[in-house]
Amino acid sequence: MKKMMALGFEGSANKIGVGLVTLDGTILSNPRHTYITPPGQGFLPRETAQHHLQHVLPLVKSALKEAQIKPDDIDCLCYTKGPGMGAPLQVSAIVVRVLSLLWKKPIVAVIAYSEGRYRIFGETIDIAVGNCLDRFARVLTLSNDPSPGYNIEQLAKKGEKFFDLPYVVKGMDETLFAMLVEITERAMAHCDSKDVLIVGGVGCNERLQEMMRTMCSERGGRLFATDDRYCIDNGAMIAYTGLLAYAHGSTTPLEDSTFTQRFRTDEVHAIWREKQESGDSSGPADGGN
Repeated sequence: MKKMMALGFEGSANKIGVGLVTLDGTILSNPRHTYITPPGQGFLPRETAQHHLQHVLPLVKSALKEAQIKPDDIDCLCYTKGPGMGAPLQVSAIVVRVLSLLWKKPIVAVIAYSEGRYRIFGETIDIAVGNCLDRFARVLTLSNDPSPGYNIEQLAKKGEKFFDLPYVVKGMDETLFAMLVEITERAMAHCDSKDVLIVGGVGCNERLQEMMRTMCSERGGRLFATDDRYCIDNGAMIAYTGLLAYAHGSTTPLEDSTFTQRFRTDEVHAIWREKQESGDSSGPADGGN
């Protein structure tokens, strides 16, 4: 029996990724390309979008070749609708529209608005943790390849000299990570859960994983983490999230396959979670159409 399969596109920031996954969670391919700017400089929307346009089709070909898959084998096309930078987001949206028409495949925008949403237990009031680390890396003129936070950690491991610093900047990583651990522990208590899955670009920081693992073990739980292949922006995470929605009958009409720069996690309509909680795990009878 053929496994349901999705091709996903992630291009919300300076990375453009294309991933092929099956419904059982198998990642068949997951190539990506990073827009690398000179150390100490950020990336602007227009130049980032041009980078994505240059690399997205070669990535599609690479993903199909590595997975030994033909377009006919794909069930749906998934893409990041938001949040992110407008121009880079638009690239994925346009590519998915074109491929949908060429290959006659349904679209799933990985974002929607309805009931059944995630809950946010803690958030910053100014900028995100990842954004904070990105800005700090620019001050240090560090490269953004593979990610600024990763490079900060590698540099910190080599540190041999210690300096007295004002309290407000002392132990920035430790303070940020301690806050994340505290909020996670609060969420675990609320949900009566012992295990933690850590994701996102900041999540590949080994020190954060160590702190989170200690907290989990003290509660008799486990930490599940991965490396920069899947923590940092990639197409596979979009393909799998979209495929879950598609398997439960959700698709995005072509005219609605747009993008939005502003979006919160608690706006996600996790239809597959609703079906699981209600005891209905059945997928679409005709492939989602």
